[in-house]
Amino acid sequence: MSSQRLLETVTQRVRGTVCAVPFIIITEPIMFLHRLYQITLVSLAFAFASTTVNAEPVVDKPAPLFSGAAADKSTIKLADLHGKTVVLEWTNHECPFVVKHYESGNIPNLQKDAVAKGIVWLQVITSAPGKQGNVDGETARKLNAHRGATPTNTVLDSDGSIGKLYGATNTPQFFIIDPQGVLVYKGGIDSIPSADQSDIGKAENHVSAALADLAAGRKVAKSSTKPYGCSVKYAG
Repeated sequence: MSSQRLLETVTQRVRGTVCAVPFIIITEPIMFLHRLYQITLVSLAFAFASTTVNAEPVVDKPAPLFSGAAADKSTIKLADLHGKTVVLEWTNHECPFVVKHYESGNIPNLQKDAVAKGIVWLQVITSAPGKQGNVDGETARKLNAHRGATPTNTVLDSDGSIGKLYGATNTPQFFIIDPQGVLVYKGGIDSIPSADQSDIGKAENHVSAALADLAAGRKVAKSSTKPYGCSVKYAG
């Protein structure tokens, strides 16, 4: 190979190398940044979804809609109850705090008074299979008959989907929805967090007070209180 030809060959190779290096240097950061952008978007999407799923319902905002199997084998859909006041009562018949309010007649009396006024009162049993308080529909109905309880119906939520939708943490715990489908109360049954029946007469009953405000056309004075009782027995 002549000296001239050798020089041309070396020059071409050097040029190719010089051109390739900047290409690699430029394109690799761009590809990395694009990948990082994609990962960031996916992470934000998951974070948003997680926040949405686990967000608690907000007072004065529309109550989360749900559909659930009832103890009488019907299907309860909150959307079908538009135009009525709805009380959701999270319950567990084995919880000492629930026993307190049932054996004393406190919750059954609230149920009886509410239902007589056209209010839809729904017990919600979120205890998972194998957990304290889990029952089938027939057992739930027998328990209510034995305790003199008169809810409109009992929703069986053993998979916890409705409980998680409402952020239910305790039994007993209450949510009140007005006829327009707006959540107007969430929290405990009263102001004294104990399992002692003798405290009932000394406590401020938040549920009856909220229902009285709603019936009178007033804004619920205490629309959010801290629930007390046993933890909801979710799966896992």
